Formats: sequence, C-alpha cells, structure tokens
Amino acid sequence: MSDFGGALKPWSDGLRYDVAVLGAPFDEKSSFLRGQSKGPAAIRAVSTGKCYNPETELGVDTSLAGILVDRGDVDTSGDVDKSFGLITEGVRRILADAAKPIVLGGDHSITYPVIRAFAEKFPKLDILHFDAHPDLYDDLYGDRLSHACPFARILEDGLVRNLVQAGIRTGTKEHRETARRHNVRWVEMKDWRDGLALTFENPLYISFDLDALDPAFAPGVSHHEPGGLSTRQVLDVLHALKGTVVGLDVVELNPSRDRSGITAAAAFKIIQEVCGLMMKA
Repeated sequence: MSDFGGALKPWSDGLRYDVAVLGAPFDEKSSFLRGQSKGPAAIRAVSTGKCYNPETELGVDTSLAGILVDRGDVDTSGDVDKSFGLITEGVRRILADAAKPIVLGGDHSITYPVIRAFAEKFPKLDILHFDAHPDLYDDLYGDRLSHACPFARILEDGLVRNLVQAGIRTGTKEHRETARRHNVRWVEMKDWRDGLALTFENPLYISFDLDALDPAFAPGVSHHEPGGLSTRQVLDVLHALKGTVVGLDVVELNPSRDRSGITAAAAFKIIQEVCGLMMKA
C-alpha cells in the first residue's frame, strides 16, 4: 500500500475524514479477460509520494485541503450477491461519515452496488460515465450483472437523475434505444470536440472506465478499443466541470496487461485530480 502522493493519513476508528479510498477487488463479471481484481493494489502501489507530490493541477494540495484515508478492501471472496452487498455496505459507511468515497475496481459491475449506496443518500444523483462502452446491455450472455450491464441496472432501478456517457465508440442499436428511452446523453468519440464543458445541477458521481482512454495511453485494460480519449483530454473535461462531485470509481485496470505501469499511473492521476475537486468543494 502506498500513500497517494503523500496525502494519505493513517486510518483509525473515530477519525474524521473527508475522502476515503475503498478497494473492490472483484472481476467475476468480466466477459473477456480476468485480472481487474488486482487493480486496487496496482493503483495504490503506483501512488507513492516518492514519485508524485500531493498537489493537483488546479492548485489543490490534497495533503492539506482535507483528510484522505484508505479504508482498505471489501471482502469479495464470497458469492456475487454477498460481494455486491459488502461493496454497498462499505460505501454506505463512508457516506454515513459525511465523507466522499473513491472506489478502486475491479471490473465495471461494481458500479451498480456502489450506486445503490449513493442513491440512499442522494435521491437526486447525476452520473458522468467515461467509457469506450455504454454498458447498457440488458444482459450479456444471459448475465444481467455483467460488467457490460451496470448502467442498465442503475437506470432500471431509478437510481440516477441524469446520466452523461463520454468517450463512447462501441454503441449498438440496443444501447441507443436504451439511451433514448432513459434520456441518456452520449458524447461519442466520432463527435468529440475539445473544450467540452459539462454542468450538473445535482450531486455528481463520476465512474471512470480506463478503456475510455485510447490504448496508447492505457494499454492495461482487458478490452482495447482504439480511437479513444487522451489523458489530457480527460483532465481538461474534469477541470472544466461545473458541479459538486460526491464520489468516484476507477475501474477495469488489468495490471497483467500494464507492463509499463502507465495505465495505473493514469488511474492515479485521474483520482488525484478528482480528489482535488472534492476537497475544493
């Protein structure tokens, strides 16, 4: 475990904190390659203060602006229902402490149980979802809890008020029909223009699938989908956001495909910048 650029404070019972890291080392619902369960450890390892400092590009010193702690990993050794229940409960505890969770995946299926906890606290919740894929299948290979389905479940359960999906480049007819039915906004890569500025009126949760990035910037994912975002483009969108960010997940890091470590580094960069947005708010 590392120290998130030197910003991480030791966790202890009774400590008041502002932002908490929670690992969800789960890849049981991956439809292709496994290995995302190693993602939380890889992100933590790369975050060392020996390499990075705690200040964001917008000038927020995350070691001083708030208290960041690591609440460890959820136990995902049981069956899917038990693992999802423990993910929901882990996030629920952080929210009950009036803190903001940063969840480290894991495959993208973990976003569904995370959002179940958020919806309890934020009945009007907006989501900004970065991904190559809309993850709007009703089921994939008969599995309604696949990592290709979390946003179908979230919309079906009415857990989100507004959903914006950015970086999309694999939409199907089924995805488009579901998106239209639920008034989902897509920002597809074929239509991408730099300078995107998004405004959200409700509390905002960000779900970041690392394959939103082009494989040149993030080879350490299970699904390489060329034609994606650069790390700089993502940071520009984050810096231009108007809204109150209340949570983040970063998912689908597969360290077995990340031999240079640049995908884990990109994940940490995104986490650090969003953490700064949370603390600044």
